[in-house]
Amino acid sequence: MRAPRGGGGGWKMAAGGGSAGRPCAAWLLIAAALTAVQVSAVEVNTPEEMFVENGTDAKLPCTFTSVEVISSAASVSWSFQPEGAATRISFFYYSNGKSYPGKDIPFKDRITWAGDLNKKDASITISNMQFRDNGTYICDVKNPPDIVVKPGEIRVRVVEKGIHSPYNLPAFPVATVAGIAIGTVTGLSSLISIVVCLVIRKNNSKKRYSGDPDIDARLGM
Repeated sequence: MRAPRGGGGGWKMAAGGGSAGRPCAAWLLIAAALTAVQVSAVEVNTPEEMFVENGTDAKLPCTFTSVEVISSAASVSWSFQPEGAATRISFFYYSNGKSYPGKDIPFKDRITWAGDLNKKDASITISNMQFRDNGTYICDVKNPPDIVVKPGEIRVRVVEKGIHSPYNLPAFPVATVAGIAIGTVTGLSSLISIVVCLVIRKNNSKKRYSGDPDIDARLGM
């Protein structure tokens, strides 16, 4: 007897089902590989606020931490949000040892790279700060495969020369203050020593010459 034709058809279906299962297995392998890759975050650190005197140079500090080795794919971008504005302006980009300042920006030709990615420093310097430079400066660092959770933001306030932050005490050299304090204490110590010596000498003189009417009269005894 011949084998039923339907049985042959059943084998074909089984073979087809096996080939259809291969893409699913491949996707499972890819998903497992992606899950195995550990992606961490780049932490960017900047001061919250800075006061800069008008006409001076300002270094905007920005440092970061990353568990990955700093590679040529690492990059830094800076943007600026003027005081009272709702939008940000990208004005500086750095990658692979080269800087790319923006062209149509308020501080054109005044930006200098002041960082070192190998030392995890992404700082920049803006020369000749002006009142129109007031606003928030945003530092964003990328070091693939690490991702950035939150860029660093610095609120910069440009003030008149000689005007300092209202949160700081008036500028006064610490060395000067220490010198004045030491001089005052030394002077008082010397004065006290002189007074004590005079009192002791007077008492000794009274004891030494006491009994002689003439000397006692001179000494006021």
